[in-house]
Parts: sequence; structure tokens; C-alpha cells
Amino acid sequence: MLKGFFKKVHEIVAGIPPGSVMTYGQIAAMAGNPRASRAVGYALRAVPDGVDIPWHRVVNSKGEISSRRTMQGDDDRVLQRVLLESEGVVFNRLSRIDLKKYQLVPEEHPAL
Repeated sequence: MLKGFFKKVHEIVAGIPPGSVMTYGQIAAMAGNPRASRAVGYALRAVPDGVDIPWHRVVNSKGEISSRRTMQGDDDRVLQRVLLESEGVVFNRLSRIDLKKYQLVPEEHPAL
């Protein structure tokens, strides 16, 4: 079951276009388990080396970047913000993204 969930998460995240974001909860619901927001984070950390998935386009329900520790113990929050800003995503003075503006709504993108 977990492998199937991780695969669904990877497929959903792979479909997020540049300049858009989705939340952990939104992805969990789309993957079939609305209560598995935390598992979405685990799935993103489990992406195999060499597989290009835009993990940086996933944020929390407040439009904030959540702490994401790498296997080396590094914190990728700065990298995530830089990557999002390079795609045109704007952060406010509280370091939040306006989800009304940048959140991908799957109903509007049937390919997801």
C-alpha cells in the first residue's frame, strides 16, 4: 500500500507546472489518503536518485515552506525558496505564498 501511495504522490508532484504549488494535504487527498499529509513528505524524501520530481513545488497549508531535511542533515528551505522564486512565485513579508494565486487546482488541470 505504501509503495502505491508513494508512486501516486510522485506522479502528482511530477505534474505540478513551474510557477504553481500544491499543499501536502491536497496531494495526500489526490493520492487517496486525505489524512496522510506527513506521508507525502516521506514520499518526497524517498524519491530515488536520478529521478527528477519538482519537490520544491509542495508547501504546507499556510503557503509556507516546511522544513525538509536531506539525508546529509541539510535544510533545503533556502533552496526551495530560490527555486520557487526562479519560477516566478512571490513570497510575502511573512515568507508565505499566496495560495489563491499560486496553488494548482486539479479540477482546472484534468491531466493531474
